[in-house]
Amino acid sequence: MAKRRSSGSPGPSTIANRLLASLPPDEYRRLAPHLEPYPLVLKQVLYKPGEAVDFVYFPGGGFISVVTVLANGDMVEVATIGNEGMVGGSAIAAGYREPTLTMVQMASEKCDRLPAATFRREIERHGALYEVVSRFSHALTGVVMQSTACNATHSVEQRLARWLLTARDRVGADHFPLTQEFLAMMLGAARPTVTIVAGILQRAGLITYRRGQISILKGGPLEAVSCECYQVTTALLANVWRRPARVRA
Repeated sequence: MAKRRSSGSPGPSTIANRLLASLPPDEYRRLAPHLEPYPLVLKQVLYKPGEAVDFVYFPGGGFISVVTVLANGDMVEVATIGNEGMVGGSAIAAGYREPTLTMVQMASEKCDRLPAATFRREIERHGALYEVVSRFSHALTGVVMQSTACNATHSVEQRLARWLLTARDRVGADHFPLTQEFLAMMLGAARPTVTIVAGILQRAGLITYRRGQISILKGGPLEAVSCECYQVTTALLANVWRRPARVRA
């Protein structure tokens, strides 16, 4: 069983997950005894479609994919979540069952999980956790909507560039493990197509790809290859950390 954090846990500046780090110190100290360190294992399934949510996960590294599974078994990613967010927000409604598959796509020792019942109690207080989770949920909805439009209208090359930049932001590094099989699944494209497009980016000197490891060599030019969706979704998530201005009566 994972060990729970003590109430004497470090302050927000040392907390890897940005949602938790944004909480006022007293709010985090109250929550800390209920948080369990929970390392993320590659390909680990956190929720299957139709399962109830028992825990909410706050990754501090790596990233998690939320995936739609089609009747024929094909899978398409609808969201990539790293230390900027959380998964399992549907736990707000007791007994709600997940419609999607949620799985770890890059492992990390840094993750905390919170029992769903505790999460609901905190949300019902309408305190700091409620505010930041609400902002993240709103931003995530916008990200999913933008990604849907992107998948329908933009080229595989643009989408691949956007996804690589998104993964870089989640990992916080220009070098990370990535297989073409996984990329094809995430982009909803045939593997040979992804191979060709990745080769184009590599020959352009923007990335290197070898033995399941990818390196982004030129982030700026790669952004130029990507569609506008990368900037749009990045801005949506940035708004999570900007407290809304108070409206005067």
